[in-house]
Amino acid sequence: MFIKYQHVERLWTIEVEWIEVWTCYVFPKLDGSNWSIWNSEWRICCGSRNQELSEQVTNQWFWNYVQTHSWIITLLKENPNIYLYWEWLIPHTFKKYIKDAWRKFYVFDVFEKLENWEFKVLKYEDYQILLEKYQIEYIPPLAIVTNADHERLLSYVENATYLVEDTQRIWEWIVIKNYDFVNRYWRTTWAKVVISEFRTANIKVFWAPKILLNPIESRIVDKYVTEAEVEKTLAKIKINNWEFNSRNIPELLHRVFHDLVQENSWEFVKTFKNPTVNFKTLNSYCIKKIKEIKPNLFN
Repeated sequence: MFIKYQHVERLWTIEVEWIEVWTCYVFPKLDGSNWSIWNSEWRICCGSRNQELSEQVTNQWFWNYVQTHSWIITLLKENPNIYLYWEWLIPHTFKKYIKDAWRKFYVFDVFEKLENWEFKVLKYEDYQILLEKYQIEYIPPLAIVTNADHERLLSYVENATYLVEDTQRIWEWIVIKNYDFVNRYWRTTWAKVVISEFRTANIKVFWAPKILLNPIESRIVDKYVTEAEVEKTLAKIKINNWEFNSRNIPELLHRVFHDLVQENSWEFVKTFKNPTVNFKTLNSYCIKKIKEIKPNLFN
């Protein structure tokens, strides 16, 4: 079953509003050609950006390449529910990658097929272990940032030098992934920052700095949105509705945030010494905390 890769949205659009809350992985985006590969009933299948490939539709020999590389076939046969998404690095708009980088594949995302043809996006740490086991190249993150803001995320543009020749200039992207994020339409969506140029260096980043920011909204939620408070709200909803199901999730989110503001505003004003609070951000952190406390409600 061919699964087209998701569209990546610009950082400041409504599709990825609040993606920066919680933990973000900032990746460089290579200027290559997109491909996918998966196992369908023990048949190795390949796809371009928009269609499944075959011997007749090979698109730069990708289908033939996969069929003759045993390590790819071994990975998929031993992990039959895995979908790999790759960049095939050939000269495109940008032609200033290091010499040894060309005509190679670099995995940038891995999906796992679940029951009923639902799909799970694997987190970087999970697929990193899998790919290294089979010695498959992948794109490493520039940074892993908790509780960032747009300014912080944009600061990584200048570090997006993966595989780029020294002193060259490029029009490219960084891609921002939050594996716990779903947008207002309940879709997992990545964000991108399109950049016209950045400083480059001939270096591969094998590790990413882990940075923890702790804005006031996050500290308020951590202090006042407790498991006991969420359980209390759940009990009220169950009394009114006899049971709790997915249709009650919006009510749960609204009630917990309402109680946080109504019952604790004066307390957190005193505790945090008259802070400047963005209530939209506060609500976003509140939703994230509820999901952390009750993950089973959102599966």
